[in-house]
Amino acid sequence: MKVYADTSVFGGVYDEEFAEPSKAFFSEVDAGKFKLFVSAIVQAEIASAPQQVQDFFQCMLATAEIIELTQEVLNLRNAYLDAGIITPKSIDDAAHVALATISGCDMIVSWNFKHIVHFQKIPKYNAVNTLNSYHSINIFSPLEVIEYDDS
Repeated sequence: MKVYADTSVFGGVYDEEFAEPSKAFFSEVDAGKFKLFVSAIVQAEIASAPQQVQDFFQCMLATAEIIELTQEVLNLRNAYLDAGIITPKSIDDAAHVALATISGCDMIVSWNFKHIVHFQKIPKYNAVNTLNSYHSINIFSPLEVIEYDDS
């Protein structure tokens, strides 16, 4: 399963509220459950993160595929903006969704509940995807994709 992780998931490893599910997600990446995709935008955002987040990201790059910005990605990102899903102030959040969609990822994992993992926005992203002849994309927090012990 191809999974795009945005910057928030890497930072979540060192955030008290999000650490446990973020670490569990990356453990499942290491175990081969998910094929990890990141982008040049994630790389740029990580560059200003605390050193421990940068170091963790560098370790995870060994198992990740980096997606570059293309004109096709920019066009879809702009279609999300034109549809009013988010404002230009949050343009990189729209780019994360476009990058994952264009690269054929099955899902996005994110802790961004305001602009990405939001029950009102997800159907709008997918409506724009459909209007532009792209597949729908699943969008979840790491809590929703990690395995739980059924005991």
